[in-house]
Amino acid sequence: MRRSLDFLYDAAAWLAALAMIGVLAMVLASILGRLLHFNLAGSDAYAGYCMAAAGFLALAHTLKKNEHIRVSLIIGRLAGGARRGLEIWALSAAVLLAGLFAWFSVRLAWLSHEFNDMSTANDATPLWIPQVAMAVGTVILLIAFIDEWVLEWRGLRSHDEDNEEALHNE
Repeated sequence: MRRSLDFLYDAAAWLAALAMIGVLAMVLASILGRLLHFNLAGSDAYAGYCMAAAGFLALAHTLKKNEHIRVSLIIGRLAGGARRGLEIWALSAAVLLAGLFAWFSVRLAWLSHEFNDMSTANDATPLWIPQVAMAVGTVILLIAFIDEWVLEWRGLRSHDEDNEEALHNE
């Protein structure tokens, strides 16, 4: 199960990296269009779609690599049961919020598909297409938070923020 979850997080990160390449391609196409006097309709909108996809698809991988910004002012001073209780409470709140975020993201993409919602920009893209990346990214983030919650509950979660170097970076 661990290998499957890690593969899921890594796959989402690779898709995020591909989306960043998409941003680069759209920006370069727009620049070349201006230099060579042609208009590539929708390149700015597609760059935005790719940027949103990159951000959402990278969320779970970033969480699992302990790269999310975390304020550890209080929890860093706690130990034992108090720390574990606060960790479980924080992760429970994160699971709840990520679940709501995933639910409404999936619902938004589904409703955009149902109502045939189109972009108002000159690209006229069906909005469910770029919204799928947001929905997938938030669902994977929910899975990652549940993973962290289960690891904490079982006492298997590593607390890398305890090392000295992490404290110097905050």
